[in-house]
Amino acid sequence: MRNRLLETRRSGRRTRTSHAQVVDELGKAIVAGTYPVGSILPGDAELAQRFKVSRTVLRETMKTLAAKGMVVAKARVGTRVTEKTFWNMFDSEIIAWHFDHGVTEEFLLQLYDIRLAVEPFAAGLVAERANGDDIATLRALALDMAEPGHTAESLAFADLKFHLAVADASHNPFMRTLGSLIEAALVGMFRLSTPPSQNGFANIADTHMRIVDAIVAGDVPAARTAMEAVIIEGRGRVRDAYAALTRVSA
Repeated sequence: MRNRLLETRRSGRRTRTSHAQVVDELGKAIVAGTYPVGSILPGDAELAQRFKVSRTVLRETMKTLAAKGMVVAKARVGTRVTEKTFWNMFDSEIIAWHFDHGVTEEFLLQLYDIRLAVEPFAAGLVAERANGDDIATLRALALDMAEPGHTAESLAFADLKFHLAVADASHNPFMRTLGSLIEAALVGMFRLSTPPSQNGFANIADTHMRIVDAIVAGDVPAARTAMEAVIIEGRGRVRDAYAALTRVSA
């Protein structure tokens, strides 16, 4: 399994086709407000010259952005940027483009709102449905967080693997589709918060093992409560980190 956002932060997003490159550039520009909501994107001739691509590539690009809910084409008007309420905010590229632009406190806290709405229930499902392999995987992943020598990045990756494993162990495929959202929230929190070398995450293995223990016991309410506590703690770190940044800049 590869961590898309962590890998992106390390090496930059490398696109392999002209279509992917143009989608990436225009998507980032829309999220950054270079093309604000309600504006009309440049015409094919201008974009073709800028990106050195064919009109066919541009048509496919607009179809891709339209499928994400970011633009709509109107005859004799052009391609207009839509309101953010129409964007597919579960789309991994849209989430990554927000990180490229510079993720805000509001954006990260909104991610945690969705996690709180979904992940505790998923943990409860795991307590009902987990098999022996699921439990062994979750226990091993929780123990991995206690290993010494973690960097902020490696600990974020270990945490991500645990939460994605919970989604898998729920045996509900809809839960797994939230992986990009969970990933973005964790990346943002770990990058803002105190690194593990400063004991900022000293209890992370214990809090995650409480989830595992509740799952092993088949205790649905306890599994939900333990997962909720982990997410609330992460949300608190985000708030504390932004408050500290505000004090420094004041």
